[in-house]
Amino acid sequence: MTLPYQFPKDFWWGSATSATQIEGGASEGGKGKNIWDHWYETESNRFFDNVGPETTSDFYHHYKEDIQRMAEIGHNTFRFSISWARLIPGGRGEVNQEAVTFYNNVIDELLANGIEPFVNLFHFDMPLELQEEGGWEKRAVVDAYAQYADECFRLFGDRVSKWFTFNEPIVPVEGGYLYDFHYPNIVDAKRAFQVAYNTMIGHAKAVDAFRKHDVKDGRIGIILNLTPSYPRSRNPADLRASRIADLFFNRSFLDPAVLGEYPQELIDLLEEHGHLPQTKKGDSDLLKANTAEILGVNYYQPRRVKAKENLPNPYGPFMPDWFFDMYEMPGRKMNPYRGWEIYEKGVYDIMMNLKENYGNIPSFISENGMGVQNEERFKENDEIQDDYRIEFIREHLKWLHKAIEEGANAKGYHLWSFMDNWSWMNAYKNRYGFFSVDLETKERTAKKSAHWIKSVAEKNGF
Repeated sequence: MTLPYQFPKDFWWGSATSATQIEGGASEGGKGKNIWDHWYETESNRFFDNVGPETTSDFYHHYKEDIQRMAEIGHNTFRFSISWARLIPGGRGEVNQEAVTFYNNVIDELLANGIEPFVNLFHFDMPLELQEEGGWEKRAVVDAYAQYADECFRLFGDRVSKWFTFNEPIVPVEGGYLYDFHYPNIVDAKRAFQVAYNTMIGHAKAVDAFRKHDVKDGRIGIILNLTPSYPRSRNPADLRASRIADLFFNRSFLDPAVLGEYPQELIDLLEEHGHLPQTKKGDSDLLKANTAEILGVNYYQPRRVKAKENLPNPYGPFMPDWFFDMYEMPGRKMNPYRGWEIYEKGVYDIMMNLKENYGNIPSFISENGMGVQNEERFKENDEIQDDYRIEFIREHLKWLHKAIEEGANAKGYHLWSFMDNWSWMNAYKNRYGFFSVDLETKERTAKKSAHWIKSVAEKNGF
């Protein structure tokens, strides 16, 4: 029987996570400090309920049973990240053999359970020593990252064929250099744009290194949080606002990653305001020659904008939102627990844009999910009845299915996340997982959505 929503053969069903958010063991196994360990030590009050990254979900000690649970609910793929500070404490020099053993064990356990590992190299977790040198502002750090990437390909490329250079590289730019929600808490757009630019140089250098290794069926790409910028109206002022928001928040990474060059309109805009980053001879050739071969797409909510109501503060720092205001669409559908708009069609619009303007690059939904506080209130017979999450996933999958029917090159869907995990400054405030995690006992319990996704994955549709 063909289901109404049948997905292509070998569709990737799975989930995504990151090292700092699930591993725990933050000072075990020879791991060096990253910026999150340091920031939590210095300003724990900035983290929800003062919960830091030292314990989290403790995947470091529970990976075997976690991976078995993934297999039980139909995962055929799983995306995780390697902690740079664990693999190479301090960011340069000696490889930590305990870390090599851990990641080898995780990869081998996944493969033994019929789950393909997707490995991401950087997920917001700069080694502290390199941040103290200036982090992504400095070319020397970019070079250290390229060496770290090369080491990962050498160590794990015999069993891992899907690689990603960065997850949401715009977030450290926004959080660390514009809007003060990540360390180093700098508010300086000129430095922000330098960080963004150097990150893309790091991406290109990692892709270049990857191509020197003989990775079987190897593909390397990047994971971007693409958020369509919808204008309030068709008025030219609103359209311009949405176009500029799109330039800053989507195309600033999407264009160099996939097309190998920056949009001219963005270059002109930054030049006009004296905010162009410093470049080096040969950079443009490097970007052009090392574009992504696969694209992960993270999508949670749309961005809605309108023309600026008031002129920017002439004494305030330059910001992308000098050119637009956020717009709350009347009657929008909301996740009442998180305060985010739910707009499932966004998935379709992203995929159609990739098809029409980005060579229909092979892509997949690498994160999508619904964070909810105090999920225990939805518990019946010892199971969290997260029907809201099932509906959220199902409605996004319907639009993804439509995009595929219309020729989009979408290969899979990964939920954020397999189990409840530590979420940066929000810690465990919002829960996202198919499995709940008891922070005291570390016990994992399947939610209703875990049983639902198992059925979807097994039937390859619904």
